[in-house]
Amino acid sequence: MNIDTEKARFETLALHGGWSPDPATTAQAVPIYMTAGYEFRSPEAAADIFALKQRGLNYSRIQNPTIDAFEKRMALLEGGVAAVATASGQTATMYALLNIMRQGDNVVSSSSLYGGVHGLLKYPMGKMGFHVKFVDPHDLCAWKSAIDDRTRAFYAESLGNPKVDTPDIAAIADLAHENGIPLVIDNTVPSPFLCRPFEHGADIVVHSTTKYIGGHGIAIGGVVVDKGDFNWSNGKFPEFTDADPVTHGYRIHRQFSRMAYAQKLRTHWLRDTGGCMSPFNAWAFLIGLETLPLRMERCSQNALELARWLSSHPKISWVCYPGLEDHPTHKNAVRYLRGGFSGMMGIGIKGGMDAAINFIKRVNVFTHVANLGDSKSLVIHPASTTHSPLEPEERAEAGITDDFVRVSVGIEHIDDLKEDLDQALSSQ
Repeated sequence: MNIDTEKARFETLALHGGWSPDPATTAQAVPIYMTAGYEFRSPEAAADIFALKQRGLNYSRIQNPTIDAFEKRMALLEGGVAAVATASGQTATMYALLNIMRQGDNVVSSSSLYGGVHGLLKYPMGKMGFHVKFVDPHDLCAWKSAIDDRTRAFYAESLGNPKVDTPDIAAIADLAHENGIPLVIDNTVPSPFLCRPFEHGADIVVHSTTKYIGGHGIAIGGVVVDKGDFNWSNGKFPEFTDADPVTHGYRIHRQFSRMAYAQKLRTHWLRDTGGCMSPFNAWAFLIGLETLPLRMERCSQNALELARWLSSHPKISWVCYPGLEDHPTHKNAVRYLRGGFSGMMGIGIKGGMDAAINFIKRVNVFTHVANLGDSKSLVIHPASTTHSPLEPEERAEAGITDDFVRVSVGIEHIDDLKEDLDQALSSQ
């Protein structure tokens, strides 16, 4: 089997990309290589692998055949040149930014973010000497005004979690490039099946693979994908052009060209700080990718029908879903998403926080879980959970009100979902 990755469509790549049957065993499915290390053919070969003079496996914290297959498949699905898998989505975001920043540098970020990422950028990275400037993602003037001579990246989510708003990716990318900095996009909520940020100017994509990539809520992971054509030699990123002691004196951009960003991330951060994915989790994500197109189609269909139905429900104050024409960023969603609007929405329960909490207590088919992107439908109250560490004004900027319930719509039968929501709402 030898798939032509240049011609194969998304659905085919999701099943076959990044793997050919193992020549030693002819195994069709990707095996789980549960090993810490690999026997070297000679001391000389070991030295060359460690010195990056030749490709090869040395330790599973850095590379592993199962993880390698997952990384290659994700790079193909996003349209990038390379990917690096990590222990979690948080790790992926942190590595993606630290890979291009030095102490004192800053990132300009959308304020419409998953609460955990908001906290990561503001607190742990802040304590390490990195700074973040949060801006309204839909105000290009705010993005522009936040740039200074230490800005090293723009960061945004292709679908904000849980506000489900879609920024103008191309316009933000153009502004970033005018100022010699890359655009990093978290593409977790739409997945590459619905949105391909590289096609609209993004330079780096990150995912929490725990969500739609895996699709079954059984494994934690993340991945960073590099498009491979950002100019790291533009003078703002000396760590890519100066001699690098971590890579034995190589000038990374000159030595590794389009693979420079991924190589630096693997050697500087994955190798030396150890936030690696386990082989078993990589295998679980490969299994998830095989059904990603089918799941994204079904959950998007279910979510759109539920959003329309809930919009006229007497116990609902409002519905926030990008597939609805009255959503503030519906036009952007239509432009940047293809084949659906994903499975996440926000709903306002009449009666405020108490009513929202009571609603969550009464659902049966839906599960009260902090995850999203599962094949099973989930609900959570962000103001008291995922976004509770934020200050009140920060929650307001992220669109988190006391009556807000985040709904992650799965692939169950639509009538069962409607009936469950109706009985939970009717108890108010």
